[in-house]
Amino acid sequence: MNKETTRIGLVGYGAWGRHHAKSISTIRDVELVAVASRSPESVALAEKEFPGISGSTDYRELVANPAVDVVDIVVPTHLHTEIAAAALETGKHVILEKPMAATVAECDRLIAAAKRSGSVLTIVHEMRVSPQWAAIKRIIDEGGIGRPQYAMLNLFRFPYRSGAGNWRYDRSTVGSWILEEPIHFYDLLLWYFEQNGAPESVNAHGTSRLDGRGMYENFSSVVRFRSGEFAVVAQSLGGFEHHQVVEVVGTAGSVRSLWSGAMDRTDKPVFSVLHQRGDDRTPVPVTVPTGSGEVLELQLFLEKSVAAIRSGAPYYAPETERRLIELCIAADESAAAGKEIRLPDYPS
Repeated sequence: MNKETTRIGLVGYGAWGRHHAKSISTIRDVELVAVASRSPESVALAEKEFPGISGSTDYRELVANPAVDVVDIVVPTHLHTEIAAAALETGKHVILEKPMAATVAECDRLIAAAKRSGSVLTIVHEMRVSPQWAAIKRIIDEGGIGRPQYAMLNLFRFPYRSGAGNWRYDRSTVGSWILEEPIHFYDLLLWYFEQNGAPESVNAHGTSRLDGRGMYENFSSVVRFRSGEFAVVAQSLGGFEHHQVVEVVGTAGSVRSLWSGAMDRTDKPVFSVLHQRGDDRTPVPVTVPTGSGEVLELQLFLEKSVAAIRSGAPYYAPETERRLIELCIAADESAAAGKEIRLPDYPS
């Protein structure tokens, strides 16, 4: 990889792919050199918005392009494994949007491909770099609430966008709606509860007006940990606007954070973090030095991912994503079966 400039090829130029492209263009010593999309119209738009790039309707041409160091993949879930495996087997580094894949077997295929090639595979989880959500992690790591005992992570929002060809509403292409957005909240939970070890089980429930499609507009789950701690992860797509709340209670305090916007990608949200320590019931506002929201977070995540790739390591490891997907799939199975599902006994 060129030590002066990291050259990125982007596969996928839909609504979120365009945000990736814009974020890439803001990162120092990084250049967007190629875009591939199945839609000729999207390729033409990319070439108009980023003159000089190499455009193609076949991702294979981008993967084979010697000018590309890193392949950034932003396509529907069912295409992740095929495209990421092809890029890794060609020796390219890969930045792959979550979820890594729809099944654990596909995750294993990509992890094996990265090991064989020696290339870096990193998964996009932009909330990990959020100034807002990372503030909670910092408070926990500094002992500000003691040992985490309980958490509630809830999302109330408008229905999902359909995506190209209505892929988000087809289980064969999306995999599961739990892999769409609750995966972010399960990831935050495992991050915040790191000191508590691996979760033991998940018990989930869901309802939906989409009869027969096996996806849940209203979803709630309880995740239990081996030492007795537990958390609630929930989502409703029957709401309006985009509202998130995260609450974590520990043995010596608590923290609560809110995020609200008219849209999920607004750059003008209302957000806050409040921290209460010990027996003092007066919460203290926590300063978030910059803004908050997924567009800002995406730019920060891509910047950190490129820096990590340059050092030879993933910013968000595929092995971490594999465990996360295993939890999401178990939650989906629990909601379908109406019973608690035990999780693999990973070492702490």
